[in-house]
Order: sequence, then C-alpha cells, then structure tokens
Amino acid sequence: MTTTEGAAAGTGPSRVLVLNSGSSSVKYQLLDMRDHSRLASGLVERIGEETSRLVHTPLTGGGGEPRERTGRIADHEAALKAAADELAADGLGLDSPELAAIGHRVVHGGLRFTEPTVITDEVLKEIERLVPVAPLHNPANITGIRTAQALRPDLPQVAVFDTAFHTTMPEYAARYAIDVETADAHRIRRYGFHGTSHAYVSRKTAELLGRAPQDVNVIVLHLGNGASASAVAGGRCVETSMGLTPLEGLVMGTRSGDIDPAVTFHLKRVAGMSADEIDVLLNKKSGLVGLCGDNDMREIRRRVDEGDERAALAFDIYVHRLKKYIGAYSAVLGRVDAVVFTAGVGENSAPVREAAIAGLEELGLVVDADLNAVRSGAPRLISPDYARVAVAVVPTDEELEIAGQTFALIDN
Repeated sequence: MTTTEGAAAGTGPSRVLVLNSGSSSVKYQLLDMRDHSRLASGLVERIGEETSRLVHTPLTGGGGEPRERTGRIADHEAALKAAADELAADGLGLDSPELAAIGHRVVHGGLRFTEPTVITDEVLKEIERLVPVAPLHNPANITGIRTAQALRPDLPQVAVFDTAFHTTMPEYAARYAIDVETADAHRIRRYGFHGTSHAYVSRKTAELLGRAPQDVNVIVLHLGNGASASAVAGGRCVETSMGLTPLEGLVMGTRSGDIDPAVTFHLKRVAGMSADEIDVLLNKKSGLVGLCGDNDMREIRRRVDEGDERAALAFDIYVHRLKKYIGAYSAVLGRVDAVVFTAGVGENSAPVREAAIAGLEELGLVVDADLNAVRSGAPRLISPDYARVAVAVVPTDEELEIAGQTFALIDN
C-alpha cells in the first residue's frame, strides 16, 4: 500500500487539501507535502441548522488564532465554499496553483478498493453501490466528493478508504460463519475501519523500534470515541476488531462492541423494539455512555476516583475487552514486537494504558509507571528496557496519511 514515505514533493504543485465529510460536518486540513507541514485546518459543524459553526485555524508562520463564524450554513456546498473563503483569506485559496489534489476520506471501499484511488464517475458509482453496507458514512463522503468536484473540476480528487488497510486479512479472518451464498449476495463479511490510522501507527511504531515495518508484528489499539484493534504482521493487517460495520469489537463511547446477535431478536420479541430502535440503542446509547452516562474517559476516571460504582464498572468492562483482544491478537500473531496505543483515549489516558497491560506479564508486557505518566505529543515507549514486548504510545495522524497517499498517487 502507498504510504507517506516517498511522498516528498518535486518542483510542481505540492499542496493537498484533505476533506473528511460527515453527515452534518466537514473537517479539512491543507498540507504541503514538500515538508509535510500543515498550512491550515478547520471544522464546519451542524450543517443545515440555524446554529452552524465554522472554526478555521491558520497554521503557517508558527500558527495563528482560530477564527470562528456562526449562523446557518445550508449544505455541504455552502460549507466547503465557506472553508474555501477562509483559506483564501490566508492566501491559501482553492484556486492556488500550488494545490495539487484533494484527498477524501471514504469510510467504506468494500473489496474492490484496496489502494488510494483517483475518483472517476465509475469509482463514484461503486462507492454509491456500497451505501447499503455503510449507510451512515458513504453518503456523506459522496456529498463531499461531488461538492469538491464542482468547485475544482480540473483538480485530481483521490479517495482514501478506511477499509483498504484491512483488505489483506486472510479469508478465514474476514468471513463470518454464515451461509456463503447469503453472505456473498449481500456483501456480508468483516471489512474493518480506521484503516488509515492503523496503517500510519503500525508503520511509525516500527520506526520507533528502529526496524523495518516488514520485520515487525504490532497490535494497534486505536482508542477514541470509536475504538478498534488490529493485528499487523510485517506491515499487513491480518485481523481487526470491527466488522461489517464499526459496531463490532471493543467497547466504545456510544457503541456496544461485541454482543450476542440474539440480543437483537430478544429485544424485538420481548421489548417490542423495531430494527431502527435497536440500531440506535447499540450504536448511540450503548458502550460507555450506556453503562454510566458518560463517554468522556476523563470524566469517567474522575468519577472512578470519587468512588462512583457505575463509572468503575464501565471502566472495568472497557479494560476487560481490551485485554481480551490483546490476548487474542497475541495468539493470532504468534510473536508480538509491540502493543501500541493511539487516538484520543489511547494517547492521553495513562490509567487506561496501565490497566489494559496490568497482569499480562506472562505475555512479555509491562508498563513503566513513570514513563506512562509522561504527557507528550511525540511517539514514545512506556515499557521498561527489560520488557520482552515493547509498549508504545504513537499519536495518530490520519490527515497526513491521507495527504501522503493522495500525493504519492498523483505525483507518480
């Protein structure tokens, strides 16, 4: 798979605009691939509401103060135009000859898209055909792509897929044990998500260890409001926790993670809940928020420290699931060189890291309390020198990964 390595710019245009379009939001970053520097970033949220909000932050020359505007932004086209106006105010407009491409985060690429892909009409049609397996994500991604195409029809637009990194999983890991004909007819299999993060972090972990990615086996724990684990053998994903959708796997902020499928039948029969109601329950009212009413790990830890039993149980369930996946992926990989924590919770919650590794000494895993307590934005080891398996914290950078993959593709 194309990576950010080797994506140094030559003498031509070197800027890449990265767009992450959600159902009611657009996140963006402008990067210069000559030195991987960030020129600007921003967020447009609550699109279509009277209380729409845009926050734009210029990052050149040591950074600048965020600029905020509020008021109705009708749709994604208006949101992207507003972002373009903010960029233009900093001399970074979308009409700049320095802009080489626009890279789009696309959540679901199915089995067809295993690499970053220049967006054509046929590619867009295939992304649309995948909407049934990603109804919450792909439609918003498509809207962002079409809007950007309308604003800069002459510019290469590249899709970078969350699922692509996981397409290297062997068939026995990707298949569910259900009727093959039914599964194939409806594209039911394990796809995995957060792929750009897992790709970036696993590669950076190898760098931290001073080894080549193909020589390292890594367990990556991407712990944000959405959370996923992956087993990466020699730079290739061989197992991941999310499945057909981002619901499977670890306990998350509002998602249940692994659950007996029969729970859904039980809720329908006994509680009279509809499929849509169960969907909302498992995706938006479960996980940490369902267990204790909070999905912010900082608040949960504060409550734990004050003796709150519900918060303590939620924390213990969260950590127990992490331990199960670390153990399972250790078995899948056979040899583990590092366990790495990333994303909001993984990078910032020392108690989560400590608790997840505690008791796993027989697997070669130990955390040094002093190293674990250090707050830093840099990749770092938190295990003692004598540990058989490294434990690391590596900040993720999905925007840089998307920009790097985009630029490497169009610069070839």
